[in-house]
Amino acid sequence: MAIHVLTPQAIEAQLRTAEQLCQQRGKRLTPIRRQVLELLLSQERSLKAYELLDLFRQQQPNAAPPTVYRALEFLTEEGLIHRLDAVNAWSACVDAGGHPHDLLVVCIQCGAVAELSAPSLSAQLAECVRKAGFSFAGQETELQALCQQCLTA
Repeated sequence: MAIHVLTPQAIEAQLRTAEQLCQQRGKRLTPIRRQVLELLLSQERSLKAYELLDLFRQQQPNAAPPTVYRALEFLTEEGLIHRLDAVNAWSACVDAGGHPHDLLVVCIQCGAVAELSAPSLSAQLAECVRKAGFSFAGQETELQALCQQCLTA
C-alpha cells in the first residue's frame, strides 16, 4: 500500500470526518484540537511533539507544550491520530472514519507512515504473542522500516 498524499480538499474532508466522529461520540473537536490534527494531516509524516509545537506556534505564538500534549492525548484517544513508539512521534490517521487498519509501517528515517489492514497476519502475531505468555496491549502493531524514498536517497 502506498503512503497517502493529501490534497487541501482531502485534508478538509478528513477534518469534517473528525468533527462528525467527535459529534457522534459526544465529544468536541475544539479549535486547538482541530488545528493540531490539521498540522499532522498537512505534514504527511509523523511529527515529534516539539516539532508540532513549533508549527503550532507559527499560528499561536504563546502556545505552551501542555496545550499540544492535551490535544494529542484527545486525538489519540478518539482514534484520529496514532502514537508511534518507534519514532516517539504522532501521525494523523488518514482513514479514521473508514476501514480499520491493524498495522502501521513507520519509516525510521523520515517518519512517513502507511496504514495497512492485514487481519490474518495480525492473528498470527497475536497467537505468537499468546504462546509467549503475553497479550497485545493495543489494537495496532507498529513495524519499523525504511520507505522507498529513503531507501533510494
